[in-house]
Amino acid sequence: MSADPPQRAVEVRRSARRRRTVSAYREGDRTVVLIPARMSEAEERRWVGVMLDKLAAQESRRSLGDAELTERAAQLSGQYLGGRARPRVVRWVTNQNTRWGSCTPAEGSIRLSHRLQGMPEYVVDYVLLHELAHLLVPGHGPRFWELLEAYPRTERARGYLEGVVAADRLPHLPAPREGGGPDAAV
Repeated sequence: MSADPPQRAVEVRRSARRRRTVSAYREGDRTVVLIPARMSEAEERRWVGVMLDKLAAQESRRSLGDAELTERAAQLSGQYLGGRARPRVVRWVTNQNTRWGSCTPAEGSIRLSHRLQGMPEYVVDYVLLHELAHLLVPGHGPRFWELLEAYPRTERARGYLEGVVAADRLPHLPAPREGGGPDAAV
């Protein structure tokens, strides 16, 4: 099994009638992103990334219950940790508001914050793998980080989570008025 889900073709459709909104949907084996015609190439690249993450988050939210999370943990352990990390329990919890996940090695239990639900799959996989690694190495020393080096999206996932934390700290601004930036819709 590969580290990343299979890549889908992305088709960007520009519309002169579309003024502010950006939207995306799956169409067979490709993803269609709809953007305003006036958008620059840099804005297009940024919005394609945003919309791909949003779609992945929606799909992740629909598909991962506790049973699927446990199955995913077994897959990740096999793929990146030689199958050595074997949790007894893996589940979502709603009482972790300052952590993304936690692990109790003595019990073999892993808990992931419900706040991860809806985030891209590679982010959830990273947090799950992080907690699986704690079943083998309790602290965050060099041996621990060596285990996570095998996961190719570690830095990207950590950056995503840091961005979420930073965004939560920003003051909440009022909604943009007419003529502001594009609104994202999925």
